[in-house]
Amino acid sequence: MRGQPTAEVVDQIKDIPIYRTSIERGYFPVLEKPEIARGFPDNWMTPRLAAALKTGEAEYVLSTGTNHARMQIIRPPYFLLNSYYQLWSEHPDIASTWEDGCQRVSLTTVLATEHVARVNARKRGTRPEAVPELEQRRLDARTVYLNLRLDPALWERDEVERMLNEIRSARATHPRGWYHLDCSSYHLAHLVLKARQWGLWEDFPQPASIIHAYEYTPANVRRFLHENFDCPVIDLFGSTELGYLYYSDRHGRYHPHLDQMSVELLPVVPGSELYSLIVSSVRNPHMPLIRYRSGDCVRTLDGTPDPHRIARFCGREKELLTPGAAAAAASGPIAQGDLSDRVSAAASVFVHQLLVTDDKEAHLRYTTFDGEALPPAEADTLAESVSDLTGRRCQVEHRAHLPIGKSGKYAWLATHH
Repeated sequence: MRGQPTAEVVDQIKDIPIYRTSIERGYFPVLEKPEIARGFPDNWMTPRLAAALKTGEAEYVLSTGTNHARMQIIRPPYFLLNSYYQLWSEHPDIASTWEDGCQRVSLTTVLATEHVARVNARKRGTRPEAVPELEQRRLDARTVYLNLRLDPALWERDEVERMLNEIRSARATHPRGWYHLDCSSYHLAHLVLKARQWGLWEDFPQPASIIHAYEYTPANVRRFLHENFDCPVIDLFGSTELGYLYYSDRHGRYHPHLDQMSVELLPVVPGSELYSLIVSSVRNPHMPLIRYRSGDCVRTLDGTPDPHRIARFCGREKELLTPGAAAAAASGPIAQGDLSDRVSAAASVFVHQLLVTDDKEAHLRYTTFDGEALPPAEADTLAESVSDLTGRRCQVEHRAHLPIGKSGKYAWLATHH
């Protein structure tokens, strides 16, 4: 049967309570997030897991929720980090920067920085400082975190100078002046813009490699990073509970990294070429996930449900937009990536957010890399394209600033009821 686990996998999960009924029936349905939480942690508990929790080989953590509720999971310590390091060390375009001992400088959400500072303070038996020093933001011997503000658009000059100085310190530890830049793509784009605005770009140490792995990256932001950095810019796709599943090469093509995993693609609605990602994984030995709906949507190179032909990760399934009243009859759900494709025709658009008022009207709010509104003809073309995509009359509205969400990530879709 399609997507069903092998006998070897079933043998590995046979003692886990949540799977007993499926094993007895000989059929595993798609595992939804609410099922994981129902009865947690007893629905996962085995003698082996109980022992691992006592020894510290397993730990409770929360998934990295963005605009949705976070989910409690059990995993080995540093599970996601080790998955990241493995991919970095094996990646055909950037393995050299791993092997050469580059420091990893991380520019991402302030929540991530604060988490590292809290963990380090706990180790010292103290409370984290309001403005933690650099060493208090060190995750391990290889990685340090930079950002201390929720909204990167509001960084001030002294903050940008501090971060550039901290990058230089990391670069100075390497004999060839190499460092690896780990980032949220939006945060890095903001840092580039701020450095250029204040005449600091020449002081921006150029990285030897870049990975962005924290959120969906719109086409325009990816293009902007490629234009500004002369090194491989790599995307990793994964999650707290799964580790990393796919990586891009320096040309933007995706490749599977399915160690101890398998993936199937199911249409989000019958007949759709937009697919839900369904993952079976025993990579996390403490919480194997069988036919787990990750909540992510993808499109493939040829529209077929072949997980080896994924062309794009398109955003979250919970954020799909239903086509409006004027949509063509065959129109299916609209994902973040679909809007990004339309917006990418206006190359100067930076952050964008679609405000949907009802099934007839929408407003596309946007900022630009240069701070200037789109020329009227280009704005009209964009409005027409978004109207065609969404089935709603669309107005485009230039903004000087679009605030980031409380998670430190941007929401592409907003609704007014």
